[in-house]
Amino acid sequence: MAEYGELEHKNAFAQLANARYSPESVTSKAGARSARGMDMLTVLTTLAEVRAAVCQVAASAQRLISIYTPDLEPDLYDQTAFLEVIKHFVLARSFAKVRVLLTEPTRLMRDSNRFVAMGRRLSSCIDIRCAAADARQRASAYLIADDRAIVYRLRADSWDAVADINNPPVARLYLQEFDQIWDASTPEDGLHAVQHV
Repeated sequence: MAEYGELEHKNAFAQLANARYSPESVTSKAGARSARGMDMLTVLTTLAEVRAAVCQVAASAQRLISIYTPDLEPDLYDQTAFLEVIKHFVLARSFAKVRVLLTEPTRLMRDSNRFVAMGRRLSSCIDIRCAAADARQRASAYLIADDRAIVYRLRADSWDAVADINNPPVARLYLQEFDQIWDASTPEDGLHAVQHV
């Protein structure tokens, strides 16, 4: 059973990692987005595109946003537009939750970060943890809204990414991975550690 799960994970990963080479993903900029925004798997290659995608995917969330990141990358998550989306999300819904897993928390501890400051003020809605040591080997970074939308970067040190506003099978697969890492990580190692530095 474990082998089947690993195979399924690799197939979904391949779908995302190879999206730029799929004929279906090669569209004009106008064709890649509907009037509402992303409506299919979209290939992103620049910081501006990834910023727009994380804002759009986060804004689509109804109850849960899960972020897997090295250090709450300031170029993405310490931006006014994204912070406004998060603030609206947690204040407009009493049951909303934002979970963040950090793989390189020492980088975050060296810098002030407005997302962390917001997390301190809204600690009942925003939970930040350090990923368990074995999970830190993963080079990827992603944001998942509920169990439906995802922005995924194969490598956190690159802006090459794919995004899909409505892809439950892939979003659920990475959400399951996130949940496993989350459950193996302790809350004390997260925001509280950052607060005391």
